[in-house]
Amino acid sequence: MAVLVTGGARSGKSSFAEKLAMHGSERGVYIATSHIYDEEMRERVDLHQQMRLSSGYPWDTREEPFRLCELLKQLDESGEEAVVLVDCLTLWLSNWLLQYEGDDKASALVMKRIEELVEGVSGYSGRLILVTNEVGDGIVPEYPLGRSFRDLAGRMNQRLAEVCEQVFLVTVGIPIELKSRAYRFDLDEGK
Repeated sequence: MAVLVTGGARSGKSSFAEKLAMHGSERGVYIATSHIYDEEMRERVDLHQQMRLSSGYPWDTREEPFRLCELLKQLDESGEEAVVLVDCLTLWLSNWLLQYEGDDKASALVMKRIEELVEGVSGYSGRLILVTNEVGDGIVPEYPLGRSFRDLAGRMNQRLAEVCEQVFLVTVGIPIELKSRAYRFDLDEGK
């Protein structure tokens, strides 16, 4: 079962995702997707690691900024019974967008990576929780790279929401399950 957890910066989405994972499984695999580019990022990563350690929950942390699909496939084929939590997909997306920066086919190349991820998530047989950022509620970014990121993140989130059984929006620390509340056009067809 795949679950998508989204929300804005500092909305509480990662904390909720971790609690959700701990609630339903005796141990977890935590896949961190961030690259450490500077000291501030190092401090953030260290803080998150310390928080997971202090939780008392047995997390096996894996750092994978690019090869997420391959790692998910490996975990699935291994028969891993732990819940898998990926935090976060927008950092994974950023990694690929920056990898292809300067290539005039960057958006198409990143969309290919997104579709590979969607396929991997839809075929994953275990319990999987994905954390992503909701980036479309802000202003239109001033620079082309920012606009491309916003657009690709929106497409990625929509595609993943289609294949996940549950989708949560977390805002001000409050998680709301969205997928069960989505309007269905097929209910309207009989009228």
